[in-house]
Amino acid sequence: MHRSEPLSQPESLYACIRLGAALALMTIGGVGMYAMAVALAPVQTEFGADRAGASLPYTLTMIGFGLGGILMGRLSDRFGVFVPVLIGGACLGGGFVLAGLAPGLLQFTLVHGIFIGLLGCSATFAPLVADTALWFTRHRGIAVAICASGNYLAGTIWPPILQYYFDTAGWRATYIGIGIFCAASIISLAFVMRRRPPAIEAQSFAEKVFQERPLGLSPQTLMVLLCVAGVACCVAMSMPQVHIVAYCGDLGYGAARGAEMLSLMLGFGIVSRLLSGWISDHIGGLRTLLLGSALQGVALLLFLPFDGLVSLYVVSALFGLFQGGIVPAYALIVREHFNPREAGMRTGIVLMATLFGMAFGGWISGAIFDWTGSYRAAFINGIAFNLLNLAIAVWLLRRSIFSTAPTAVPASRG
Repeated sequence: MHRSEPLSQPESLYACIRLGAALALMTIGGVGMYAMAVALAPVQTEFGADRAGASLPYTLTMIGFGLGGILMGRLSDRFGVFVPVLIGGACLGGGFVLAGLAPGLLQFTLVHGIFIGLLGCSATFAPLVADTALWFTRHRGIAVAICASGNYLAGTIWPPILQYYFDTAGWRATYIGIGIFCAASIISLAFVMRRRPPAIEAQSFAEKVFQERPLGLSPQTLMVLLCVAGVACCVAMSMPQVHIVAYCGDLGYGAARGAEMLSLMLGFGIVSRLLSGWISDHIGGLRTLLLGSALQGVALLLFLPFDGLVSLYVVSALFGLFQGGIVPAYALIVREHFNPREAGMRTGIVLMATLFGMAFGGWISGAIFDWTGSYRAAFINGIAFNLLNLAIAVWLLRRSIFSTAPTAVPASRG
């Protein structure tokens, strides 16, 4: 069978080619997440809507993105990642074309939520992260980090491209062009992903026993704890990411300075993901989560005493450098402690929890500001949620050390 051939083995040349394709797929598919950030003003003008109404397509896109990660992850577990990526390419491409032709805001919003979010870009995130974790053993951490960096690359590459074509060709023509490009490129790249991962086929008896009681817990209990941890860390993470521009405006530095700090965060976030991936290959997913959570808490604390312009640039860079590896660590924990046949679905569930944390954190931080007239209490709220994440990570790590069940060993030690 072709699955036993060297090309189909972990760490093979094909696995590396596949990783490159996954990075490209996530970068291309990420346009679905960032398009509305650029299209907000022209869409509001086109449909004569208020700002809240024009923001609804983004909200539904993110909700669909989170729920779709579970759906596409389940399809990936059953049929391989090739199937959800094909569906995602067709729906994302078709969704952008339909949105570009939408006669009204309602139709535009529904297309964003269903085709672009639920069935489109969701296929190019959680399933790819889970699939990548199955194709690498010794270098699993850095491989997952490279794949997950596609999300940040999309946020860096797509907005200026979209803005340029919005200004020169109009948002409708740009949407249609993006749709054609996404369908053609994603469907073409999907054929690189046709082979099923080898990790599903080879599994030791000890691994099977361990997956029945991961860390001495039921799989459902561990999933709930990981989801709570995911919400908590991303409530904390969202405070600077969502509100740094407004915070700089309140301090009198201007929105342009805040935008530069946000860009700095995302740029250092890519570095953080790669560095954390390398670290996780040596210490495992749980220790990487604990390290990232502790460092993110330190960076949040630094926002309280340091609000000068130069110091905010430095703290923003540190925050990006500290937090970028946290979310990929969840995918590694799922791979290390659950049945690989369920990796797509379980990774999708945990990553949906992190998206919910980002959405809730962005809102609650704004609400706290409205209640108190200051972002200081919002930063303290983020620190409190970060402590919850840290506590869960510490408790899980203690169980991994002292559990009487067979323990997962970082890939580089096996």
